Amino acid sequence: MSAYRDGDRTIVAIPARFSRAQEREWVAKMLERLEDKERRRRPSDDELMARCRDLSERYLDGRAVPSSVRWSTNQGRRWGSCTLGDASIRVSTRLQGMPAWVLDYVLLHELAHLLHAGHGPEFWRLLEAYPRTERAKGFLEGVSFTTDDTAAD
Repeated sequence: MSAYRDGDRTIVAIPARFSRAQEREWVAKMLERLEDKERRRRPSDDELMARCRDLSERYLDGRAVPSSVRWSTNQGRRWGSCTLGDASIRVSTRLQGMPAWVLDYVLLHELAHLLHAGHGPEFWRLLEAYPRTERAKGFLEGVSFTTDDTAAD
């Protein structure tokens, strides 16, 4: 049994042998599970801030401290942005629904910018500590390719 989104449609696959009562029961259960999964992949701004604190502690010795972290609809082709002047971080709503390790990479990337503005060797050295850096970069490049979008930082 499975449930997933296909564009604007929700697809729930259940065994054909189910009775109408079982079908109603399992469709409701699968929709609830799907909604729970999607909710976890769309953390609130407060949850984004908490994730940033955790990521900074784990990978940057707590040195990167953002003043705010928010979802943003106007990132254009960027996955995230960091404003050094006020230490604010914005992440694209296009990341909502992506795997948590991809969102964590983008958050960590922006946190690293609080310590190094550019993309020089020192910056990338900070991201080496995150074990899924290369995988997340590849994932985002694939998304950009399939949407004919070139992700800029």
